[in-house]
Amino acid sequence: MSPVVRILLTFTSLCLLTIYSTITYAGTNTKKPQIEELDHVVAIVNNDVITATELKKRIKQILAQLKGQRKNLPPKNVLYRQILEQLITEKLQLQLAKRASVIIDDETINKVIQRIARENNLTLAQFKDVLRRDGIEYAEFRQNIKNEMTISQLKKRRIENTIVVTEQEIDTELRNQKNNKALSDEFHLAHILIATPETATPEQIQQARQKAQQILAQLNIGADFAETAAAYSNGQNALKGGDLGWRQAAQLPSIFIDKVIKLEPGQITDIIRSPSGFHIVKVLERRSKQKRRVVKQTHARHILIVPNQVKNNAVVKATLKRLRERIINGEPFAPIAKANSDDKGSAARGGDLGWLNPGTTVPEFQAVMDKLKPGEISQPVRSRYGWHIIQVLARRQHDDTQAFLRNKIRKQIGERKTEEAVSNWLRRLRSEAYVEYRINK
Repeated sequence: MSPVVRILLTFTSLCLLTIYSTITYAGTNTKKPQIEELDHVVAIVNNDVITATELKKRIKQILAQLKGQRKNLPPKNVLYRQILEQLITEKLQLQLAKRASVIIDDETINKVIQRIARENNLTLAQFKDVLRRDGIEYAEFRQNIKNEMTISQLKKRRIENTIVVTEQEIDTELRNQKNNKALSDEFHLAHILIATPETATPEQIQQARQKAQQILAQLNIGADFAETAAAYSNGQNALKGGDLGWRQAAQLPSIFIDKVIKLEPGQITDIIRSPSGFHIVKVLERRSKQKRRVVKQTHARHILIVPNQVKNNAVVKATLKRLRERIINGEPFAPIAKANSDDKGSAARGGDLGWLNPGTTVPEFQAVMDKLKPGEISQPVRSRYGWHIIQVLARRQHDDTQAFLRNKIRKQIGERKTEEAVSNWLRRLRSEAYVEYRINK
């Protein structure tokens, strides 16, 4: 940050800190000045600021979310510090998203909010009423959703789309699980992180270690883990009592696995050191979950035509109806698919999609395909990809255990890598930022 910008920000914050006095007269009696604080800066984040109003609104929203969870919240000053840190991290990500031109359009935001309302069995109007009763303005809620979606898109671009899981990694994990059945168990975990900066000095590392040791000592003599996490953890789930939810061993950071699989519910690890700081993990619950998976597969083929400026929906639909009539009247499906389908991958195979598991295709396609008898060809059906006619060739019961397990492990390893990469990325983003507090942490 340049000296000029810093001076301007300081001047701005001083202006915001100005307290206005109002003097009211009643007849000849003069009342004492009434002090009204308008707003003030609580933190400077690079070239931006976080105001007391923003902090108060976020505190109000989080308290509304935590209402009814029956968790003892930390003292106000600790709660405010945790929420301020959340706001700082969010602000840094939104600044980066702006520089990277990450834009979420209004239509997409509206669809997400409508889906949230539907999932709660509410109309949009009813959902707005519920927000209002909870003291949350709809405009603020909508902005929060936009921010969350923007940050999610940024993480996809910067992190998630770069994560690669190799077949060798999956094979290794399968061998490990075969040799150690505990690796296929699922664990409900809670977590406390005492973070260290990316370029921490030996003194900072020692201070963090001592703090973690003090916390572990308190836990070992009966301190509540959730309350301790809410009060001291630097983890993103701190205000949820450090609750990480259910994780399979393959999803855990590698430094946690050996420690966690040896624990029973209620037990706590020793302090675990990582580049991000010092961790304490508690196993809340544990369960074994390894079953064979038999699915009903469908062998199908299709012809896809995508509308464009020349061929609108009506023209495409009519074209597919004519192609369907030709097939029903005896012409082979495969040559027609090769000549007409816009799905070039399947068109080369005569429209053949192979054996499909439930949920492999988009819902609109799946719903129509499930109703067809072997040999039957659908009427034109529209999906997000265009218009299709679908033919079911056969159905079968298939033991999908190995493929399902490999896909599951691929997803778990990807999630683990993503979580570690995001954590390191956020630490680096925070370390490189200029942050100045205007209230006591």
